[in-house]
Amino acid sequence: MALPPAPVIAGDPSAQPIPAAPPTSVDDAPTYKNPFLWVPSSYLAMGLIYVTVGSVANIMFKNMGMENDKAAFWSSILGFPYTFKFVWAPLLELYRTKKFFVVLMQFALAVAIAGIALSLKLPGTSWFGPVLILVAVTAVLGATQDIGTDGVYVTTLTPKDQAKYLGFQSMCWNAGFLLAQGPFVTVSGVLHERTGSWATSWMAIMMAIAGLMFLAGIYHGRVLPPGAKAQDAPKGFGEAMKIFGHAFTTFFDKKGIWPMLAFAFFYRFGYGLLDKMGPLFMIDSRANQGLGLTNQTFGYIYGTFGSAAFIVGSLVGGWIVSRLSLKKTLLFLCLCLNVPNVTFLVLSQTLPTSTALITVIVTVEKLGWGIGAVGHMIYMMQQIAPGPYRTAHYTFATALMGACMMITGAVSGYLQKAVGYQWFFVIVLIAAAPSILATIFAPFYQPDVTKRETAKA
Repeated sequence: MALPPAPVIAGDPSAQPIPAAPPTSVDDAPTYKNPFLWVPSSYLAMGLIYVTVGSVANIMFKNMGMENDKAAFWSSILGFPYTFKFVWAPLLELYRTKKFFVVLMQFALAVAIAGIALSLKLPGTSWFGPVLILVAVTAVLGATQDIGTDGVYVTTLTPKDQAKYLGFQSMCWNAGFLLAQGPFVTVSGVLHERTGSWATSWMAIMMAIAGLMFLAGIYHGRVLPPGAKAQDAPKGFGEAMKIFGHAFTTFFDKKGIWPMLAFAFFYRFGYGLLDKMGPLFMIDSRANQGLGLTNQTFGYIYGTFGSAAFIVGSLVGGWIVSRLSLKKTLLFLCLCLNVPNVTFLVLSQTLPTSTALITVIVTVEKLGWGIGAVGHMIYMMQQIAPGPYRTAHYTFATALMGACMMITGAVSGYLQKAVGYQWFFVIVLIAAAPSILATIFAPFYQPDVTKRETAKA
């Protein structure tokens, strides 16, 4: 995802990729008449694959009989390429076009995900190894697709058009999220009821995702612009590594960088523990102190009310910052981000049976999360990123954020298994402390721009 030109964020950019190369001037880039033909579809494909690797795989592993610790661990670790894709991003400037890589990755993703689907039908537990390998391959392909798509976006559209289509970009990335965690999870439950086999139901879902990626490859092969090379694109591998090294070393020369990095890493610390365990708690049996929701009910709640609340929260959070400034609102945003810590504690202690009540609590959770997530991204854009390598430095910061989510997600299952759901969510509530402390001590050295101040300028 390109760096948003304004602080209002309409989706969850934490999972959306940012190119690792330095900013590109697109004033002389060719203009294409119909960005609407490819911007929404390409970001829908990005969101769909990211959520398939993380959230959907987590639920699928649980349904297929994995214990919580292993399901959370593998669905977290296998997202490694998304966190560190900036390492190979400069290399895509050296060969062919950005469109070439996007289309190639989409066809390759169709093959890899179809392979996951077929592997699920292997007898006993022999599906485990092949599926893990193919999910890892899917993550690498998906992260490379993201780099290419972002490259097409920032080198094809003028700054004005980038701003114009930013809303569509974010909305469609989140549509991929909604499709994967809403209808697909719901349909998996329906198919399981009819067939009695989780392997069969998830094979059908994975085949559907593979089919969508194959169609995306055909479609984008026709409509996606080739993308232009960055004006300062490296001319060879050695130069690419030299630029990367300079961007990396200058990153640590920034004033106040260490408390800034503490903020980037710890802001989502508590939520990182929830990210994998929350859904598993929702679908785990009452006998295991879970809520015992079916996949159908879970998909309905999260794919409708929860997702709508998240989008509204993102818009509200952006509006608050634009009116009052980030410095004045950052602690409030941090507290909102940790609302899910409270809601899951309430759910785990009361174990409500009313679907309506659970839906209300999930809606509050996602609303708070949506408001709070905005603060993280805007701080990294305004305070950490500025400088000659703005985009690369922003990507390094988001990599730290991703590393936090990956590490906390990987250990969350082991922690929950050791203490049970009720105590686990008590620990999650306490884990808000590093987030709050990092926010209190986060420095502000760059201008804190608000919508009101911009209007006066």
